[in-house]
Amino acid sequence: MFFIAVFVIPVGLMVRYSFLQQLPDGTLTGNFTLANYIRLGAVDLYRNVVVTTLRISLFTTLGAMLLAYPLALVIARGPAMIGRAITVLVIAPLLVNVVVRAYGWRIILGNGNSGVLNWALSYLGLGPVEILYTEWAVIIGSMQVFLPMMVLPLAAAIGRIDPAVEDAARTLGGSSLAVFRRVTLPLSVPGLGVGCTLVFSLTASSFILPALLGGSFTKMLGTLVEEQILTVFDWPFGAAIATAMVLIVMAINLAYMALIERRFRSRAMEAA
Repeated sequence: MFFIAVFVIPVGLMVRYSFLQQLPDGTLTGNFTLANYIRLGAVDLYRNVVVTTLRISLFTTLGAMLLAYPLALVIARGPAMIGRAITVLVIAPLLVNVVVRAYGWRIILGNGNSGVLNWALSYLGLGPVEILYTEWAVIIGSMQVFLPMMVLPLAAAIGRIDPAVEDAARTLGGSSLAVFRRVTLPLSVPGLGVGCTLVFSLTASSFILPALLGGSFTKMLGTLVEEQILTVFDWPFGAAIATAMVLIVMAINLAYMALIERRFRSRAMEAA
């Protein structure tokens, strides 16, 4: 009943609003229409926002995956004290509000001489770079914010792998890279799937980070929904954007999970 009250009913109302039409005076008509979805797909600006959202989410997921594997390996396979310290360092940022972290990245990535990064680059004679209010700023901030969502599932998956399997691979002459590629990576794919799903979904639906780090130059679907509902007061179109965002993210995650399941099924058939 709680799930129905706080999730099913609000989502159902959102989907219903997305098929309504809003008159110039702000009133909603009860006529069923697909105009909001057609508008989302027909206007170049909105199509570019969808593509930007998917691109930033994909790069954030890939970057978080590359950073998470070494951390997860240390947590699961390293010395106990170091593993606990890395776990604390990974989880500790979750205690800080995302708005505070976003403003911290604004100070670090600030354009001109105001940014810490540009100050350090100027000191080294490498010149300033323009990162703030670009897609890269959103990707960097998103990777830092959502990295724990990738590290923790990976560490749990690697921790369930029998170390004897990896030792057997080394005994058979496999290098560290070969053991990781042929043993650790395939066996940790379930944790990787969970982490990729969480990071991709959270990045695609984020609002604070694109608004503070991307500004008006890097819009994502979350900021577009906020503008349509709170600034333009176009509730049906905002609901259509939100519904499309949910469907796109869900379709990509389902396709990814189906790919993983098919991979495991094929491996099981080969082993049989």
